[in-house]
Amino acid sequence: MELTRRHALAGATAIAATPLLPSAPAKAAAPVADKQAPSFYRYKVGDIQVTVVADGKFTFPLEENFVTNAKKQEVNAALEKAFLPRDVFTIYFAPLVINTGGKLVVVDTGLGPASNVNSKGANGQFAANLVAAGFDPKAVDMVVISHFHPDHVNGLLAADGAPAFPNAEVLVPATEWKFWMDDGEMSRAPAGRMQGLFKSNRATFDAGLKRKVTPYEWGKEVAPGLLAVETIGHTPGHTSYVLSSGAGKVFIQSDVTNNPCLFAPHPGWHGFFDQDADIAEKTRRRIYDMVVAEKLQVQGFHYPFPGLGNIEKDGSGYRVIPAPWNPTI
Repeated sequence: MELTRRHALAGATAIAATPLLPSAPAKAAAPVADKQAPSFYRYKVGDIQVTVVADGKFTFPLEENFVTNAKKQEVNAALEKAFLPRDVFTIYFAPLVINTGGKLVVVDTGLGPASNVNSKGANGQFAANLVAAGFDPKAVDMVVISHFHPDHVNGLLAADGAPAFPNAEVLVPATEWKFWMDDGEMSRAPAGRMQGLFKSNRATFDAGLKRKVTPYEWGKEVAPGLLAVETIGHTPGHTSYVLSSGAGKVFIQSDVTNNPCLFAPHPGWHGFFDQDADIAEKTRRRIYDMVVAEKLQVQGFHYPFPGLGNIEKDGSGYRVIPAPWNPTI
């Protein structure tokens, strides 16, 4: 639009005629918010609707042995390359709710209510965000567990110790179940983290669920459209999934990597949380080569929210390209 001389003169006259207003300090219209909106994100895979429900994050000081086969200065360099601060590391958590049209399926359950209290709300958000996303825990038909680490199974129980999904069938990988429920394996577990994991899992599955679970095998559908895929190394029975409907397909990678800013560009790095790091590395390379070749989108439990992305080969490693946020479903 062209601004004519007449328009300019008219504007100047109007400004001159405006009475001077007393100066006053600006005031905020509302108090400053102290929390984010509930975090959930929906997308479609064919006719199946996926809702990513955030469980929050955990930030902690970066220890020398966090990556067991890389120096801390190398890890810090990778963090800086990803525009992240040095000397701290953040892990994100994002369970899924899959609506197949006939079944409502939860995949993994987050850190649970105790962690929500202990972290002052930084994580353990899944239960609250699930309700905010419009889901009733009593309406969940199936809960599918990928492996038995606290950030995946502790949300199976409510704050009072009762099942958080009282009407759901709980499905667990058969190999994972066999390992963690084996008294001999528990007796041989090294002191510290591994003994703690056995104790925590027994509290969840023995005391909480009374062992009311259904073991499942790899290579079979555990829910409509949800194929279980062996991705061992992180744990003995660690499982990922391919979700398919019509022409749509997404690879749900569970913990093939943790936060990808480190373990996608450096697939040979071994995180201290991988039970068999050598096998976990082989699995990571095998799976990422597969998703690159098949051009599968990947849903990452520990990716920054909402965790949906694409993988491309990048030198000796991989690069994760986040999928664009879609404001419609």
